[in-house]
Amino acid sequence: MPTRQEMWDRLGRDVQLLIVGGGVNGAGIARSAARRGLSCVVVEQDDIASGTSSRSSKLVHGGLRYLEQLEFSLVFEAVSERRILMDIAPHLVNPLGFLFPVFKGDRRGLSTITAGMVLYDGLSLFRSPKLHRRLNKKQVAKEEPALRQDGLKGAPLYYDCSTDDARLTLENALDAADHGAVVATHASVIGFLRDENGRIEGATVRDRFTGETKEVRASVVINATGPWTDSILAMAGKEEGADLLRTTKGVHIVVAHEKLPVRHAVVCFHPADGRVLFAIPWGDATYVGTTDTDYDGDPAKVAADSADVDYLLDCLGKYFPEHPITRDDVTCTWAGLRPLVRPPSKGGEVDESSVSREHRIVVSEDGLLTIAGGKLTTYRLMSEEVVATAVKLLRLSGRLEQRLKNPRTEDDPLPGAVNWPEDDDHAAVAQWVRDAGGARISEATATLLADTYGTRGQEVARLVRQDASLAAPLVEGRPEILAQVDWAVQKELAATVVDVMKQRTQIFYRAADQGLAGARVVADRMAELLGWTPEERADRYEEYRADVALSRDWRS
Repeated sequence: MPTRQEMWDRLGRDVQLLIVGGGVNGAGIARSAARRGLSCVVVEQDDIASGTSSRSSKLVHGGLRYLEQLEFSLVFEAVSERRILMDIAPHLVNPLGFLFPVFKGDRRGLSTITAGMVLYDGLSLFRSPKLHRRLNKKQVAKEEPALRQDGLKGAPLYYDCSTDDARLTLENALDAADHGAVVATHASVIGFLRDENGRIEGATVRDRFTGETKEVRASVVINATGPWTDSILAMAGKEEGADLLRTTKGVHIVVAHEKLPVRHAVVCFHPADGRVLFAIPWGDATYVGTTDTDYDGDPAKVAADSADVDYLLDCLGKYFPEHPITRDDVTCTWAGLRPLVRPPSKGGEVDESSVSREHRIVVSEDGLLTIAGGKLTTYRLMSEEVVATAVKLLRLSGRLEQRLKNPRTEDDPLPGAVNWPEDDDHAAVAQWVRDAGGARISEATATLLADTYGTRGQEVARLVRQDASLAAPLVEGRPEILAQVDWAVQKELAATVVDVMKQRTQIFYRAADQGLAGARVVADRMAELLGWTPEERADRYEEYRADVALSRDWRS
């Protein structure tokens, strides 16, 4: 796998597709295009999945609440894609039980919700991870003892999936690179190139680190920039179309699992506005979210504020009164932006939570192809549609001469799922990892490597067998090890401390101090691997401290 610098060095040749944006849509588009045999380049202004695609609720789900909005086609699409993602990324997409408690006085009765569960299972053609069950009050108390019992009538237990959203995105990008795509991170588009007829035929790209610029010419340019969609449209001169999105902010908070010991994802309705929230178990932590409020600021500076955190805490107080959570218990926050397609203005204002999660593909008169809206769960389907549209544009312009391959993105596994056990035995893969690394790999680390890298975790473990020092923990008492830094730099395009701590390992979210102590260890190792000067090392460390500070800014 080329390093980030080697990817930058490859820029400059003409390609068929230039994809702007390295989120899940951009990475998925690149995977589909490269597997078809199309030449393509992805340019991302920051790191792969550094925006919305690493700041979701980390769920692959059908969208049960969309049934109430009668968006049956959206639910059917999502549950179908959920099944596909479980097959092609079983190390990253795993079944998770959702408990839907019903209390006396709730707007939706137990029978109504159970009927919705039957419909939900039916739309999945009864291929959900597990079919739902209806639990009585006593069964709920056994399954979820932390939940409030007063007024509880019962709860359906249904199943969707959890995921590591950043790594799901990354593995799509890595698979695209394995099939010939150039994936250039920390590379910003600063302007578009046009032919004599005014048609967009590429972009000027600037290296964030050196300031060097290159021109990348392409037959089709794709705008897959999520919350930055309107900014790219404005850069292209689309004043009339640069208001395509209605971005809404979703905030999550993280607390220690011992503070909020949920066993399932518990569905909660906020007492103030009835919005659906989740309290989700996450190893030794629990995270809670999400909010849904309009946001019109700089997407790069989106963060939780004090009101967001208090809003989430208020809901927890209703559902878990025996486990009071205070502001002091919050160890981390994250905020992401939903790049929703703006609904028509006629008919009055639409509430944030009611804006459709459907996606939209737009082709401008000058040839710029834009994908907006959609959900994490349906990224693969959206990517296929975008590439199909791009292929039509290539054929219309006479720039598609080769015979395209059948990509089979719905069948071919992502890199970490190659040779995954047919019985989905995570413990078996963890044992393979431990065998590959030898006695220096602990059981906890082996499990982490298996669940993070899938079968490729064995290759990470072999680095430890070759160099015992790479078994050192990044944060004392946690399972992440130094070998993951080497792997991130050499095999996964990581170029900054933030890349490693947030998108590659998620220590930023999971460690009690958000990994501030471990960040120095990571900076030292990356400086050695990448030849940073002392000033560069200090700058990369300070970048990480600034990210941590932004996530804590709500306290002030």
